[in-house]
Amino acid sequence: MDRRQKRTREAIFNAFTLLLSERNYNQLSVQEIIDKANIGRTTFYSHFETKESLLEDLCTELFGHIIDTAKGIPHGHYNFSCGTSNDSVFLHLLRHLQENDYNILQLLSSQNNEIFLQYFKSNLQHLIQIQYAEKGLLKKSTLPENFLVHHIASSFVNTVSWWISNKMKESPEKIAEYFLTTIQSLV
Repeated sequence: MDRRQKRTREAIFNAFTLLLSERNYNQLSVQEIIDKANIGRTTFYSHFETKESLLEDLCTELFGHIIDTAKGIPHGHYNFSCGTSNDSVFLHLLRHLQENDYNILQLLSSQNNEIFLQYFKSNLQHLIQIQYAEKGLLKKSTLPENFLVHHIASSFVNTVSWWISNKMKESPEKIAEYFLTTIQSLV
């Protein structure tokens, strides 16, 4: 993808994110996104087939770099955001949330939060599969592995929701400690 395409895509993501912070996803039209991004209809459709594909790509963009880091694909921000390689993937994610990468906090606390929390949970399940299940760290439980992955992801999403609703008073380190304490018997 060349620079012009990246800038256009970024303009569309920014317009979409801004509109989502103001109104419900179901109330948005492609035309409003096009107008806000200041692009033509053909340009929009050369990047995204539908509003739904835009939403999916935005969520992939929001959560993709964290998944990549868990897989060992390096990112320039890793040392800054994550601290050390011994930090948990959950702490890494909480630090990204605190830094408000891609204005994710507005999306997770907006009236559209259910949509983003579902994508967040889906990506978390993939991340937990990589970080825990594939490394055999969920084997000490007699419960089915897919149940545990679902449970841990759901619990983390609820932890993040609680943290955001409490205005993120605790540090990412403290929230990660709380969370890891609650799942300690599972991993």
